[in-house]
Amino acid sequence: MEIYSQIDTPALLVNPDIVSANIAEMVRMAGNADRLRPHIKTHKSAVGIRMMLNAGITKFKCATIAEAELLASNKAPDVLLAHQPVGPKIHRLYELSEAFPETKFSCIVDDIENAALIGIIFDEHSRKIRVFADINVGMNRTGISPDERALDLIKQIHSANGLVFGGLHVYDGQHRQPDFSEREKACDNAFEPVYALIEMMQAAGLEKPHIIAGGSPTFSIHANRPDRECSPGTNIFWDYGYSQICQEQNFTPAVNILTRVISLPAKNRICVDLGHKAVAAENEISKRVVFPDHPQLKAVSQSEEHLVLEAGADHTIRVGDVLLGIPYHICPTVALHEGLNEIKDGRLTGIWEIEARKRRISY
Repeated sequence: MEIYSQIDTPALLVNPDIVSANIAEMVRMAGNADRLRPHIKTHKSAVGIRMMLNAGITKFKCATIAEAELLASNKAPDVLLAHQPVGPKIHRLYELSEAFPETKFSCIVDDIENAALIGIIFDEHSRKIRVFADINVGMNRTGISPDERALDLIKQIHSANGLVFGGLHVYDGQHRQPDFSEREKACDNAFEPVYALIEMMQAAGLEKPHIIAGGSPTFSIHANRPDRECSPGTNIFWDYGYSQICQEQNFTPAVNILTRVISLPAKNRICVDLGHKAVAAENEISKRVVFPDHPQLKAVSQSEEHLVLEAGADHTIRVGDVLLGIPYHICPTVALHEGLNEIKDGRLTGIWEIEARKRRISY
């Protein structure tokens, strides 16, 4: 298409109509926008935030102080930093809360001593911050097991100056079974200890907690459990990886990656300008990008600026040709780029700046 001649490569292309449809589908699945707390780590952009605010979404989740600042600067009412702040990040979070008093900030914690330190820093300024106990239900990345230790943490949060208990944060990104019934069963089984913890809390005289649960792969499960808030992330853009794992979810990839053929190193191979620096490379070589219009292309090697593809001896691809791909994992792919080229009705209609790819914006 002529439109691609205007765009240097490698580049990300975003279709705003598909993004809007994906946001609408998120709301439909949850039942209403108030049950949603989408994670912005996928798009990291003010445009994406504003589109979700316009859809009635008021609660958000993020992973970095920069993402939290971007949300607040775009007037997001409720922002959860889903990352236990430690060291300088505690002070940065306090400074951010001072700079944007109209945004209600919160964070997650899984360590009693660190939670107390957060409380001390906020209390020194006669401020309080809402904190959620981060519960480990098998992801084994962060969090505390839903047992007596978690109950002790929750009690400490209730009694600490500078802290307000917000509820439980339960992330279960380990459930990626392509068979939905298997994924649903695994998700529900892993959640059972959370109910046991809630019973322990109530027996100790504490109120039934608010629950924030799941991510993209278990969104379709948690959306059908009315006792919790849902945190999909990738769904706003979607990608090839989740389209294969979560076929029960009716989302469409909204972002393509544009690349050009820069060399024909052998009769049966082509090389494009799509290296590690342009598309997420954490998966094995065959699971980084797919080219729907050229399904025969198979990646054989990748370096910082190059991707070599097996094309077959009879291919007709030439140097300078453009190829349109779908990333396997869109979240880290977006973080490699400064902007997304908005394509609507076959025209380049704008650039979405990816502001929160930075580690620090102001605070």
